[in-house]
Amino acid sequence: MAFVRLHVNLFHALIAGCSYPEQEPMPADLRQFDVIVLGAGAAGLMCAEVAGQRGRRVALLEHNGQPGRKILISGGGRCNFTNLGCGSGNFISENPHFAKSALALYQPQHFLELVKRYGIPWHEKTLGQLFCDGSARAILEMLLAECELGGVKIVLNARGIAVERGGSGGFRILSSQGEFSAESLVVATGGLSIPKLGATGLGYELAAQFGLKVIEPRTALVPLVLGGAEAGWTALAGVAAEVESWAEAADGHGSRRVRFREKMLVTHRGLSGPAVLQASSYWRPGEALMLDFAPGLAGGTELLASLKQAGARRDVVALRQALREVLPQRLANYLAEIGSPKGWSNAALEECERRLRRWEFHPVETEGFEKAEVTAGGVDTRELQARTMETRTVPGLFFIGEAVDVTGQLGGYNFQWAWASGVAAGKNV
Repeated sequence: MAFVRLHVNLFHALIAGCSYPEQEPMPADLRQFDVIVLGAGAAGLMCAEVAGQRGRRVALLEHNGQPGRKILISGGGRCNFTNLGCGSGNFISENPHFAKSALALYQPQHFLELVKRYGIPWHEKTLGQLFCDGSARAILEMLLAECELGGVKIVLNARGIAVERGGSGGFRILSSQGEFSAESLVVATGGLSIPKLGATGLGYELAAQFGLKVIEPRTALVPLVLGGAEAGWTALAGVAAEVESWAEAADGHGSRRVRFREKMLVTHRGLSGPAVLQASSYWRPGEALMLDFAPGLAGGTELLASLKQAGARRDVVALRQALREVLPQRLANYLAEIGSPKGWSNAALEECERRLRRWEFHPVETEGFEKAEVTAGGVDTRELQARTMETRTVPGLFFIGEAVDVTGQLGGYNFQWAWASGVAAGKNV
């Protein structure tokens, strides 16, 4: 299929990265639609295009002056648009089975086929992560082109949105861009993450308005802040190392079920990097963050084996040298300084080894929604039908994407949930 060119003004606005011009008021007779989608992010755009290409009359309302702002900054500007290994086990939810239906309906290969159809160059990084070779803007252009094919009316700068139930069972939406009505309403307003891009709690407010339960939103994929005695770690800001991370409950019930072997980064406030971001989604205040500083050792190999050999030197210098075999110099030196064993007997060295393989941090907080890549929690999945994303108690009302209590791990999973939940709703509105 030939690449579908966007309207020239829209195309240049995308390329320039600027806000869209104010739109002319929509004639009153065009304000009646079959479907209204709130939020022109990944999930909303996907839902709108699918519904529009089914022949539904769709309006997509966005309170920003530009659609897809979070898409444009994702993946360092290259958009990690899906993950080939995506499955329900890569998501956090009060109901871990809920996402299975939508994810089975629309799989990573389906989105990749769309990317290939538009001739967008892409590449696979580690762990099945797919990125654009060029700019994330190509993904946004593709989604907007698909919306154009479906005749979707995109209304930008639609602020102050309020929703009323229509007398005939539909919905009436009031906004700064006027009033709209439709049989079906899809809420794709996202979560609270990255408020500078326009994130709000509108989705949760609308859920509460219609009597739906909301799992308390919290930060996910977020850097962690160290304090107290652990604040000394921030002197290593900029140091990175491969570790294995996991969160461990403070009540003694053991570690979370998922561990991550990726890079850790020390920051001026605490810890970040993929390994820490992944574990942060499972971490709760008051719990420990656990790191194994030598995950690459072969089974049964001891990190401090050289110190236990007959006649070997046993002191901080020897410890530092052993740690430098697997860790960056600054990190090895610091661990040798603060983690030296109490005495240098074999038993003391074994205890030191155990600590290094299960190093315990006690973060005081996260860096908040300003730095969180996504929001965990959201509309309780028990309120929704898994195959359609329609609410069980309010016919015609749908919630999709990050607004729902389904949160992916780092690596393209949250985009795949946006595509899958958007398709599920788009096929049923």
